[in-house]
Amino acid sequence: MDERLRTAAHTGNVSDLYSLIQRDGNVLRHFDEVEFVETPLHIAAEEGCIRFAMEMMSLKPSFASKLNQQGLTPLHLAVTKGHTSMVLRLMEIDKDLVRVKGKNGKTPLHIITEVGNHNGLLERFLEICPQSIRDVTIENRNALHIAVENDRLDVLRVLLPTLRKTDYYREVVNQKDEDGNTALHLAAFHNQPEMLKLLLNCNADKHATNQAGLMALDIADQNHNEDSITVLRGCFIPGVSNFKHKLEKQVRKASSLISHEIDNISGEDRNALLVILGLLLTATFQASLSPPGGVWQGDNTSKSKGSYDENALGRSILDEFSFLFFYIPTYLVFIVTFFLTLALLKPYPHCFRTALQVLLAFFAICFDLSVRFIAPTDFTTRVMAVFSVLFFVLTVLMVFTSRVSKLSVAILGCWLSPSSVLTYDDIDPVLPHVIQGVWLFFFLYDEFWKGTILGFNDFPGLWMLVIPLSM
Repeated sequence: MDERLRTAAHTGNVSDLYSLIQRDGNVLRHFDEVEFVETPLHIAAEEGCIRFAMEMMSLKPSFASKLNQQGLTPLHLAVTKGHTSMVLRLMEIDKDLVRVKGKNGKTPLHIITEVGNHNGLLERFLEICPQSIRDVTIENRNALHIAVENDRLDVLRVLLPTLRKTDYYREVVNQKDEDGNTALHLAAFHNQPEMLKLLLNCNADKHATNQAGLMALDIADQNHNEDSITVLRGCFIPGVSNFKHKLEKQVRKASSLISHEIDNISGEDRNALLVILGLLLTATFQASLSPPGGVWQGDNTSKSKGSYDENALGRSILDEFSFLFFYIPTYLVFIVTFFLTLALLKPYPHCFRTALQVLLAFFAICFDLSVRFIAPTDFTTRVMAVFSVLFFVLTVLMVFTSRVSKLSVAILGCWLSPSSVLTYDDIDPVLPHVIQGVWLFFFLYDEFWKGTILGFNDFPGLWMLVIPLSM
């Protein structure tokens, strides 16, 4: 590089740059002809000369993705030196620079996780290019591995809440490096209990094993890391923990087989299918409002509390066999349509998807109650209640696949799961259902259970009471 050009880049003198261009119009041309080279933009980015760097980006935008002899882009250098304004200006011009890999396959995001979160740069990186958190180094490590390895608790506290809002957070949290270690393994090795808690709260797989066949708890035991052992052992309940792990694994496996094709369809086809499914939901719901043959009219009422007169007001005029023959297939169509709709909603933004799921949960409750209200006899009501419970159980299992929000499951649980235990003559019938829904939300809420497990760890006998109540 011409020394006069190097000096201009070091000092950020734009006038000197154009003086050199006037003398030699090809002064910047040879940089494009060399694969790995230090450009004037590298120098300006490292020195924090914003005006010179912006001028260079305007003249030669290709320099921004060039690697120097050390395998670094201008953005890598700006991040390393902590030039926040320079980094932001470069990303404004080209957000894809965040994902350019340099030496050892590290992106600028990986550099931030190493050096620390300067002036909220990490939040800006994730806002501008959220997918960058999925990038891995040549060691197959992502940003979580690097943050744990470099003891960057502040970085992890930013990464995990942002990651939790995505559909791929389980994949990233449980990413294994070339040795089969997840971020949880590394946190256990370095005895970082606070990091362990954060990772576990983001559904890190405590059962995952590395190439040596060791879980995070095994690594903590080997290194006598007592703080880590306490945290990790607190998340294991003998029998229950293994059962939950196996259940989640099987549910995710089945879900991936069913939904693989759905996740890969185009946006146009997805919208068309949502319209069709919406029509099916509407048609099945209409069947619950207008049963074949109509309902009994007049002043007929139930004979006595707890048993229905077969000609009771507002109930279907169909006999038991005809009613079940029509409404069992109708209910099954509703269930299949409901879950297909949930599967198609996965690519939509998290908040929007959750809102739709809550609305669908209320819609499902209305459908279920409507079918039960028109059931002609006590026997048909009980048969349809079986399908209500089946519907609810399938919805709970969908939580493990991250396709259904826990809030919507809790709403469904208010009415669709059995609640006869909480019925009292002196209590409003609605109250037991509400209590049941609130209990279910906390039962599914990870942070609630982790706190409960850690608290009960000192009193093992209390699990004899808690576990039966959870069944």
